[in-house]
Amino acid sequence: MPRRVGPATGPRVRPGVVFGKMSAMSASYWNQVLADGLTVPEDRPLGDLTAELTRMLGDPDPGRRDEIALQTLAAWIERGVYDDLLVGLGDGMGEGLRVGIETPGTDDVFRRSFSALVLGVCLERANAEDLLGRSTVLDWGDRLATWLLREQDLRGFVEGKGWAHAVAHGADAIGALGGSPHLEAPELTVLLDVLADRVLAERLPGQPPLDHGELDRLAIATLRLLRRDLLPLSVLEPWVNRVATVATEAMAGPVGQDPYPRRNHAEGFLRALYVQLALTTRPPAVRADLVLVVVDALRRTNHAFLT
Repeated sequence: MPRRVGPATGPRVRPGVVFGKMSAMSASYWNQVLADGLTVPEDRPLGDLTAELTRMLGDPDPGRRDEIALQTLAAWIERGVYDDLLVGLGDGMGEGLRVGIETPGTDDVFRRSFSALVLGVCLERANAEDLLGRSTVLDWGDRLATWLLREQDLRGFVEGKGWAHAVAHGADAIGALGGSPHLEAPELTVLLDVLADRVLAERLPGQPPLDHGELDRLAIATLRLLRRDLLPLSVLEPWVNRVATVATEAMAGPVGQDPYPRRNHAEGFLRALYVQLALTTRPPAVRADLVLVVVDALRRTNHAFLT
């Protein structure tokens, strides 16, 4: 499954490139790994290689972070290299979600954000091969949900350092989590609420808006939960209306108060969800009824603009 880094799929592997501040020896070593098709080297223990790649997930140099660490870890996970070690690897990524969480605005966001992305790849592998028990999946899910709701660094693209995109990567990981056969309707309902809470969270002073595709990624994650066909309309309709209510109440706020920062996330998410439901080639069973609910919500949130 391709990694979504930024607005499209992940960066292409470019063998032979020397990456930023990486030492000449390290650059040469990892460039050779890339040139060899990401075959696992035999001259160093896998644990040492993994530790180095994990450190690089937090590197502000996108060459090291995106093109080496992410690509390599994702390829090895998908090829089954870590199948017997997946719990330990995922637990390590879970620890990465906590790095620097109390100090938003630093380069630590890369470690958190890309740990979430790799944890999502671990979940995809586990889902496909039945590699994890329920307790591990629930533990990882709790870590992901807790981090995503606590994350205050909402930067999308960071000049000179590439994509931070914590909310987008968190949404991807929640979507992968929702595909676990160990999760049933109650757990999926909780994940729906986590996604809505992230959309509706109050922006703190100085925080940027979610305008780098995050709302689309949150809608994609929602669609992945819906495709399990375990969530009835009786759960989904009040959930949609909760999001719509925030948008309508924001527009009815006090005169002299800008309603759009509060409205735009809720409204943008509803639009993104409608697009996913309308255009997907793999619709959930509830699509027909849910589209009507979303359209009605959009009619209410856009009443001032309809002609």
